[in-house]
Amino acid sequence: MIVYQANKAKFLDDHDNRDIEHVIASKYLERTGHYAPDAEYRAWKNSLGEMAKVLRDPGIPDDAGVGVEFGIPQTSKRIDFIISGRTEAGPNLIIVELKQWSEASLTGKDGVIAARRGGAAPEREGAHPCYQAWSYAALLEGFNEAVYERAIALSPCAYLHNYVQDGVIDHPEYYGDYIRKAPLFLKGEEERRRLRDFIKQHVKYGDNAELIYQIENGRIRPSKMLVDSLVGMLKGNREFVLIDDQKVAFESAAALATAASEEKKQVVVIQGGPGTGKSVIAVNLLAHLSKLGLVCKYVSKNAAPRAVFKAKLKGNLRLSAIDNLFSGSGSFIETSPNAFDALIVDEAHRLNEKSGMYGNLGENQIKEIIRSAKCAIFFVDDDQIVTLSDVGHSEELARWTHSMGAEVSHLALSSQFRCSGSDGYLAWLDNTLGLRETANTRLDTGEFDFRVVDSPNELHDLIAARNGNNKARVVAGYCWDWISKKDQDSHDIVIQKHGYARRWNLNSDGSLWIVSPTSIKEVGCIHTCQGLEVDYIGVIIGPDLIARNGALLTVPGARSRMDRSIRGWKKKAKAEPEETRKKLDRIIRNTYKTLMTRGIKGCYIYCDDQETSEFFKNHLAPTHAVEKSKSFA
Repeated sequence: MIVYQANKAKFLDDHDNRDIEHVIASKYLERTGHYAPDAEYRAWKNSLGEMAKVLRDPGIPDDAGVGVEFGIPQTSKRIDFIISGRTEAGPNLIIVELKQWSEASLTGKDGVIAARRGGAAPEREGAHPCYQAWSYAALLEGFNEAVYERAIALSPCAYLHNYVQDGVIDHPEYYGDYIRKAPLFLKGEEERRRLRDFIKQHVKYGDNAELIYQIENGRIRPSKMLVDSLVGMLKGNREFVLIDDQKVAFESAAALATAASEEKKQVVVIQGGPGTGKSVIAVNLLAHLSKLGLVCKYVSKNAAPRAVFKAKLKGNLRLSAIDNLFSGSGSFIETSPNAFDALIVDEAHRLNEKSGMYGNLGENQIKEIIRSAKCAIFFVDDDQIVTLSDVGHSEELARWTHSMGAEVSHLALSSQFRCSGSDGYLAWLDNTLGLRETANTRLDTGEFDFRVVDSPNELHDLIAARNGNNKARVVAGYCWDWISKKDQDSHDIVIQKHGYARRWNLNSDGSLWIVSPTSIKEVGCIHTCQGLEVDYIGVIIGPDLIARNGALLTVPGARSRMDRSIRGWKKKAKAEPEETRKKLDRIIRNTYKTLMTRGIKGCYIYCDDQETSEFFKNHLAPTHAVEKSKSFA
């Protein structure tokens, strides 16, 4: 969708004689059925007026195409301003990211800058304008058939018409690469002249917006180059090889996705416990279905799996090119029905009802995903529901599927490839954590390296010693406040009796914590490791899970006040005490099961409470306990 398109002469006429902001607002209402927000109206008035000044140059053809608010299909992204035409070399489209900023702050992060991004809102981090413009060009190159089939040249840039050069917005270390890819133009007549020259360099002849029309109506599908590169990243990579029932589930899901249609919507629910390969199948489906020409995305509520898989699959691709193959679960509120051939939803148990930063957008993420795709493929493990807002239980998936008239297929993954393939360890863990009763009351296996250690320092030293290939990490229950967020010299996880002090993972590495080489020094949490795996995992069990008189108890009040997983539990407990207590109990036990099943070869635990430590030791077979205790003598 594009809100407004014309040629340069008509745009200037609309600006001079009809107040361009009124024209755009009217077109916006016509195209969307909604009135434009006041902030957008003001932005059009100010920024389009500046673009009118730029275009008042006889060297820019009067019949050059002009477009305002071009919505990139199947995303919530809109390009502010586009100019179309051609040179002797062929058709060209100029992408202009417009900003009214007058100041910004460095973040120390590549391509990320802090600025006030609307009205009186406080400063917040986001993509640098040049990165935005460049990434939009990459999306069009990778997914708009008219662009890559016709070899349309794309020339992105950013115009910050209120911003005076200050060494921040144009910082060479953090933003230099993106400014070279998408030139930056700032306030002043000289800058305006530079932008005019940029436009005249890339649009010498007009096309009466024909190119804009072709791109707006271009079929959306991944380019062959993008798909071939993605498939190439998987080939020969043992991490993504399908084994046993993974292969069966993959082929079954792929067949259902290719057969799905608007009239015969399909929902596939694939259930599997930790280490059964749900994410491996999901990534393979993304590559396979894309290669078939289907429009699909890998979707997850949790950002960490998306970030890690994008990094692993990037190869020689630009990250922005592959970025559009991945999406958060709250991105489909306004998506048209059946806009996607397939949506592949990993960690579906983490889906929420509402979306948005404040949890106030949309109706239900499950409904929105099913509506948006001809085929929705959900990977789910009910035992990994770890927050009060998680609604993606398998029963809820089935309920929405039936209510929307889709056909549902159920597949199961039983083969377990994590925890050294030890089904006995998983059964013992379920029994010991009180999730379900099994016959595995004592752990006695030489296949999986499980240990209970007596200090967090010992735990961290053991994990560090196993980190030769960057595949060992320490994680913890979220029982310590994240104070280093505001004071980077402070430590978060402080256990004074052992002189232990470490920081949470949540600052510099963010969602890529589990693969960052320096993160072995830090402690991870459920939010940055769920859906991912390492060879060895060390788990600090905090005071939210304690043993008393031979039984494990959960203590919601011991969770950090900064943990959003059980946010609002006290209020809920007053309204529904019994139901809330059961949910909280299950969430805490599920959290530790999830943490304790991240390791492929081993799991070591330290319990902050001595009685809890003895509880776990007492659930090890005697020979196993003696053998392990000797290793720490």
